[in-house]
Amino acid sequence: MKFTLKPIFFILFVFVGSKGIAQNIQIQLGPDEIGENQAWTISVNVTNEQLKTYSNFPDIDGLRKRGTSTQSQTSIINGQVSSMQSVVMTYVPVKQGTFTIPAFAMKINDQAINSPGKRIKIGAPVQVQAKDPFGRDAFSDFFGGREETEFVDVKEDALLALTTSKDEVYVGEGITATLSFLVADNNRAPMQFFDLGRQLSDILKKLKPSNCWEENFNIENIEGETININGKGYTQYKVYQATFYPLNSEPIKFPSVGLQMIKFKVAKNPSFFGQNRQEDYKTFQSKLKIIKVKELPPHPLQNSVAVGSYQLDEKISTEHPKAGQSVGYEFNILGEGNISSVERPEITKDNNFDFYEPNVQQNISREHGRVTGTKSFKYFIVPKEPGEYHLANYFQWIFFNPSKKQYDTLRSKLTLTVDGESQRNAAIQSTDLGSFYDRIEIADNVLHSTAQTSWIKISMNILIVVVLVASAWLIFASRRKA
Repeated sequence: MKFTLKPIFFILFVFVGSKGIAQNIQIQLGPDEIGENQAWTISVNVTNEQLKTYSNFPDIDGLRKRGTSTQSQTSIINGQVSSMQSVVMTYVPVKQGTFTIPAFAMKINDQAINSPGKRIKIGAPVQVQAKDPFGRDAFSDFFGGREETEFVDVKEDALLALTTSKDEVYVGEGITATLSFLVADNNRAPMQFFDLGRQLSDILKKLKPSNCWEENFNIENIEGETININGKGYTQYKVYQATFYPLNSEPIKFPSVGLQMIKFKVAKNPSFFGQNRQEDYKTFQSKLKIIKVKELPPHPLQNSVAVGSYQLDEKISTEHPKAGQSVGYEFNILGEGNISSVERPEITKDNNFDFYEPNVQQNISREHGRVTGTKSFKYFIVPKEPGEYHLANYFQWIFFNPSKKQYDTLRSKLTLTVDGESQRNAAIQSTDLGSFYDRIEIADNVLHSTAQTSWIKISMNILIVVVLVASAWLIFASRRKA
C-alpha cells in the first residue's frame, strides 16, 4: 500500500499518428562488470502508459541500495509519438567479487514482471574520466542544460501509534490493541511502506504480551481509512490488530516498537524530465502503553469463570417426550468475549434423567474491533420418570459480566413434560447380571470348602511338574545311548 505525493510529468503529445502505440513494461539490469567505485542500477521502464505502482526492488548480496530516481521522456519519430517513464534503483558495491542476482519478479502497474537475474563482477576501483568540456547533449541543450539536482527533506506530519479500546480490564476481559500508521491530511512528505511483512514479524515478537490469550484479526490488505483525532483529519493505515485476554492480574505491557518507512526527499527545483525525488528511510516509533488488570470479585468460581457479555439460545427436539425416549437439546452460549475459553454448563444429575456427553462446536467472528461468537453444547437426554421438569434445575452456566461488574447465570427456560411409564425398573432389568445368575438353575445348596479346592489345585500343579521332569529325563537318557 503506497501513499505518496506523485510528481507531475509534462509529456509532449501529438495527436497525429499516436493511435496504436504498443504498451510495454520492462525490467532492465545494469552492466555485467563494474568497478568498486561505480554504481549499478535496476530500471523499471514503462512505455506509452503511466507508471502508477511498483513493488520493492530486490536486495542483492554484495550491493547496498542507495536510492531511487524517476525519469520521463517523449520521442517523436516519423510522426509516431512514444513516451517512457522509468524508476531507477541505484546500488553501490560493498566489496569486490562475483555475485549472482537470482531471478526475481516485481509487481508493476498490477502486473507481475519477471527478470531472469544475472551474474555481475565487481572489480577494483576504476579511474573516472573527466567530462569532455566540448561534449554536447542535444536533449540538455533543448531544455537549457542540466544542473546538479538538489534534494530537500520535507517535514512529515505522520506517526506510528498503538491504541487500545480500554485503559484497564478485569482478568479474562478482552482488550483490543491496534497498531496504525497515521498520516495527517496536510502532510506533504511522500512516503510508502517498506518490507512490511518482515518488519511486522519482528514487531509482533516484541509487541505481543506473554500473559494474554490472543485473537488476531489477521489484516491482509492495508487500506486507508479517514478518521478525526481532536479535530484534525488523518488517514489511518492499520498494520496489526488483535484482542487480548489477560490470564492473570499482571499489567499488560505494549513496548515501544519501530516501523521503517521509505521517505522521499524532493527536488528543490523540479524539472520536466529527470530525477524529482530521492529515496530515503525513516523509522517511526510508537509509545509505551501499559494496561492495568484487575482481579475478579470473590466467588467460588473466580479462577475458572468466563468473562464477557453472553446470552443463552437453546433448542430442543420435543418438550413432550415419553419416558425412555431420547431428546436432543442444545445449550448455545453467544456473545462477546473469549469464546475459546467457554466451558460446558454445570449439570445437576439425579435418577430422573440420563445425560450423555455433549458434542461441542464453536464459531468465532473477529471484525470491527470486537470478538464475538457462539459455543454450542448439543446433548442427548433420556427421561426415565414421567412428570414435569424445569431444565433450569439441571442446566446452568455462570460467568462474569465486566459491564455490570457482577457475576451472572444463564439458566434454561424450557420445561419438559414426560409421559409414559417409569423406566427405572426397565433399566435395571436391561443390565447384564453376569454368568453367576446363569448357573443358578444347575447349582445346589451344598456348601463346599474353599480349602479342598485349593488342595486340588496344588496337587494338579505338582503332577504337571513331575510329568515335565520325567519327560526331560527320558529325552536326555535316550540321547546319551544314541
